[in-house]
Amino acid sequence: MTDPDIVVLRQKVHGMPPSSYGAKLRDRLPDHEVAVATTPDEERDLLERARVATGIHFETAWLDHAENLDLFACAYAGTGHLDTEALADSGVAVTNAAGVHGPNISEYVIGALVAHERQFRRAREQQERNHWQAYPVRELYDSTAAVVGLGAIGEALVERLDAFGVDTVGVRYTPEKGGPTDEVVGFDSIHSALARADYVILACPLTDTTRGLIDADALASMRTDALLINVARGPIVDTDDLVTALRDDDIRAATLDVTDPEPLPADHPLWNFENVQITPHNAGNTPKYYDRLADILATNLRRIEETGETAELENQVV
Repeated sequence: MTDPDIVVLRQKVHGMPPSSYGAKLRDRLPDHEVAVATTPDEERDLLERARVATGIHFETAWLDHAENLDLFACAYAGTGHLDTEALADSGVAVTNAAGVHGPNISEYVIGALVAHERQFRRAREQQERNHWQAYPVRELYDSTAAVVGLGAIGEALVERLDAFGVDTVGVRYTPEKGGPTDEVVGFDSIHSALARADYVILACPLTDTTRGLIDADALASMRTDALLINVARGPIVDTDDLVTALRDDDIRAATLDVTDPEPLPADHPLWNFENVQITPHNAGNTPKYYDRLADILATNLRRIEETGETAELENQVV
């Protein structure tokens, strides 16, 4: 039996089967052996023989048997769920899926902004009642957006906002790195960014710094006509404080692709606000997900074979 170069683990992304990911990898690496695990036993057997594994989760116990493994290519941008220290100690490099979500999540944000400002929800409700009545709307042009997080998603979003004539303020850990926004500030200056933004868009990772970042104090700094969009992680927003702000008309509206808790319970008060749009952590959904993942992994595998090392890989975490 031929040892596989890559094993695709039994983990689905956005409802797409691992076999689809395997097919994308074979298209890009026709001279390599790509195996897709279908059972726990097969998964363990393939991990014992493969050089590269790819999927979402990697159990630390697998390292005892994965003696040939050089790389784990995580199918998520976030790797906080992995024991990266154990992987590194075993000589296994780790990469992530950073950049995969840039186009799709930034399009989601643009769509949410346009839907709010053109009042598409009201239009739909009137259509369902056969009710013809004009209503006031707004436009994105000449507005200001505070983009919290300037990773791949934030950068892609800023590029698209620029096409609509939106001024942007970026908020990031290291403002000295600059960014594509008209201005960049650190988290110590986030309140000044919130205070002048028509739109506050969260696209940052969940860390000790960002957990509960948008709390009562931050919401108090936002304008009463401001719109909050969260495509990051639910716990970045204090849910109870957001509910209070919405009830008191302290902000105009919110679009939440992520919530805390998640899934959002059916009896949660957030469901009852007409000015809140909720989607089921679906902003990252795209039929091109596996294509982009496969591009990253194929590039890295070729780099490993050319250099003989697992260093300076694209999206390398450890």
